[in-house]
Amino acid sequence: MTFLALLWLPILLSAVLVFILSAASHMAVPYRIKEWSAAPGQDVLQKTLAEARPGLYVFPSPDSSLERGKAEWMKKWAEGPSAFLTLVPRGPLSMGRNLGLSFLLNLFVSLLAAYVAHHALVGPHRYLAVFRLVGTIGFAAYSIGTVYESIWYWRPWKSIAMNVLDALIFGLAMGGVFGWLWPR
Repeated sequence: MTFLALLWLPILLSAVLVFILSAASHMAVPYRIKEWSAAPGQDVLQKTLAEARPGLYVFPSPDSSLERGKAEWMKKWAEGPSAFLTLVPRGPLSMGRNLGLSFLLNLFVSLLAAYVAHHALVGPHRYLAVFRLVGTIGFAAYSIGTVYESIWYWRPWKSIAMNVLDALIFGLAMGGVFGWLWPR
């Protein structure tokens, strides 16, 4: 836990900076505003799904996974529409909850980067060495997992590209903060 005593300030500041950059990306940058669109027939869709509980759904889907590869289900999938659907709890969107959890995730990523960097970079180091290592960890942490959403769940590649661009900016910001505040 020595790394916490030495690196608490860059951990905290990089988490705050990434939080601000993420908020700016999702609320102010034009390429994000058009990422989501309204579902056609959303009133009918809401009524149809009114009985469903929050969770992950796929359709069409058989009752048993043993039937999933059978011709009739493959035909239904091919004819469409087919979807992966996430239903959220009823009620107003809780921005406080989501923002709080986002900040905790940013803090965790910064903590993880500090832990790895502290053990990989023993003693004082130049700015560039710290920047490269922490920036790479930050970029990897914020980008790699989102690619699976396109591979498996058909999230548009353009959306993933936007996430990866954000991750690059977040990684650069983290690397910059840690390089600046690294113990000398």
